[in-house]
This record gives sequence, C-alpha cells and structure tokens, in this order.
Amino acid sequence: PELVSRVFTACDSTSMNCEIIAINDGSTDNSQQVLIDLRAKDPRLKIISFRRNFGKSDALDAGFRAARGRYIITMDADLQHDPKEIPRFIEMINNEWDLVSGWKKKRHDPVLSKNIPSRLFNRATSFFSGVRLHDFNCGFKCYRAEVIQSLHVYGEMHRFLPAIAYMKGFRVSEMVVEHHARAFGVSKFGAARFINGMLDLVTVVFTNRYLRKPLHFFGPPGLILVCAGLMIDLWLSFEKIVLNLPLSNRPLLF
Repeated sequence: PELVSRVFTACDSTSMNCEIIAINDGSTDNSQQVLIDLRAKDPRLKIISFRRNFGKSDALDAGFRAARGRYIITMDADLQHDPKEIPRFIEMINNEWDLVSGWKKKRHDPVLSKNIPSRLFNRATSFFSGVRLHDFNCGFKCYRAEVIQSLHVYGEMHRFLPAIAYMKGFRVSEMVVEHHARAFGVSKFGAARFINGMLDLVTVVFTNRYLRKPLHFFGPPGLILVCAGLMIDLWLSFEKIVLNLPLSNRPLLF
C-alpha cells in the first residue's frame, strides 16, 4: 500500500496520465488480496497474477505487453527504489534518450555478497556490450514505448535490457538514484545467479552481434588453430623428410 500511494503521488506531480501495473509473481502471502483492495480505491492500478513464481524476466515481459503508456518505468516493490525519482526519469527521457537506467551510486547492500560481484558483473557487461553503464542490475529504469516493443525478455535477460537496447540502436543513458536499505523481503542474489548472469551475457552478445555473421565470432580462434596445426605439420614434415627422425613416438604428432 505504501509503494502504490507513493508512486501515484510521484506520477501525479508530473501532470501526466499514468497507470500502475503490479505483477504478482506467484506470491504465497496476501499480496493478491491487498492489490485487489487497492484497485477498488483507484482503478488506475492494474494487476497481473501468475499461478506460480516465474521470475523477474517473465514478470517484466508481461508488464511490457500490458503497458499502454508512452513511457514505461520499472521498479522493485520493496521500497529500495524511491518513487520520487520518477519525474527525474521523465525529464531525462524527454532530453532525447530512449532508455534511462538507474545507478545506485551509494548502495545499501552487503559488500561481499552483492556489491563486489555486482561491480565485476557491470564491468564485464560494459566491456562486452559496448554501453558504458555503472549499474546494469538496477531494476529502476525508464523506457520509451518503442524500446520495449522491440524487446523479448526471458531467462535472466532482464539484467541486460540496456545492452540489448543499445545493440538495437537505441540511445541509452543512466541517472544516479537514491538507494534505500531493504525494508521488506529477502535478497535472492547468490553465486548461482552470478554465474548464470555471465553465461547469459555470452548469449546476449552472440545473438545480437554475431547471429548473422557467426564466422566473425568463430573465425579468429579457428584461424589461430589452423595456423598452429599447419606450423606443426610443416615442422614434423621437416623432421621426417630432412632429418629422417621417427614420428611414431612423438606426442606432437597427435
């Protein structure tokens, strides 16, 4: 209830029509009934409920397909993201950006379990994708409608939406946002999600950069192996023909 109230207050301050789409991702508490009660008070609240937990990517994808606005803002429901930032996001989008990602410059997360892995992940994603952002993992983002219409979110791909949008030619920027300590819920970040995220990064880069030109990806290592094999063959041929050395006992032959 606090989140919905604060979001509507922030949106109303922009003098723009708005809607809230709440994705109930198979919650086992009383979230569904709470949302129904809130919708009875303000019909601008829309509810999408999953029968079981499908994860953040599926939740975002469902929200994207249901959204009707020119601008779409995504945020978590645990109040770590402050709704008062919404007008600033709208202002940045109006300055000719297509996607603005939040940057939790001052974080209130455990250092070892989230901060350090997140920095490594962000640097790797920036390097391989070409888009220079400090915080790909921040769920607080603002999109133009045409951006989300070109995105299909699945698996753990929600982490790479700025990178995917950038590779599709959209203009991507970031904005420092205030980050609050977690007041509700428990973080599900762990080693498995970090490893899966790195594997998904390879998928994103390959499918967006090399799907139509796979030899640009496989060609360089293949060419190196071909050259190495050719040099080995030439050397062994020299030893056999010129030096008359036996090759049957040479590991290099294999």
